Formats: sequence, structure tokens, C-alpha cells
Amino acid sequence: MTKPPRLCSCGNVVPHGELCICQQKARRERNARHDARRPSARDRGYNHEWRKARAEYLTAHPHCRECSKHGVTTLATVVDHVIPHRGDKRLFWHRANWQPLCKLCHDSVKQRQERSL
Repeated sequence: MTKPPRLCSCGNVVPHGELCICQQKARRERNARHDARRPSARDRGYNHEWRKARAEYLTAHPHCRECSKHGVTTLATVVDHVIPHRGDKRLFWHRANWQPLCKLCHDSVKQRQERSL
């Protein structure tokens, strides 16, 4: 059984679980404002030295930690900082603060956890 569509505040009827066009536009604009204020990846420390350390770490820890909690074996493609470093170089480079994640877990599970903090 599918859930019924909903009525957006702009008056559009939207299928369940989807964003209205006006909500998509607002999200894009909000993300663009955030990105304009955010330092570049290089300025945040994600440079050649990081890419080399990341590759070594993923070679040593090839499976997603989050997926493995559920008995699933997935190759990790992201080295995630368990505790967000927020520019702290010591925390950024502290390998005990790193965990291997697949992109899906990093972009969904991990982001949801960080937003709840």
C-alpha cells in the first residue's frame, strides 16, 4: 500500500517522500549559500598529503565499518573523522579518529548522526 500524496505550502500536490519543486529550489539556494561561505577542500586540509594518507588507510581498512555492523561487507571509499575535526589539525590527523565508510553510509548515516549533535 502506498502512502497518499501531500499538499505543499505553495499549493502543489507532491508524491509521498518527495520534495516539491519550491522545496528543491530552496534547498539548492541554501546549499549554495553554505558552500560560498565554506573554505575550499584544500584550505580544510584535504590536499595531496591527505590523499596519500587516505589511500594507505583504505588499503589497511578496506571495509565499511557501518555496513559491517549489520553483517554486510561493502568496500569503503571514504575515510571519515569519527569526531568532526572542525579545523583542528591534531584531530584531523589523529588516525584513531578515522573510520572507513562507504559513500552511502558517509552521506546518510554519518551526516544524520552529526546533525543530531
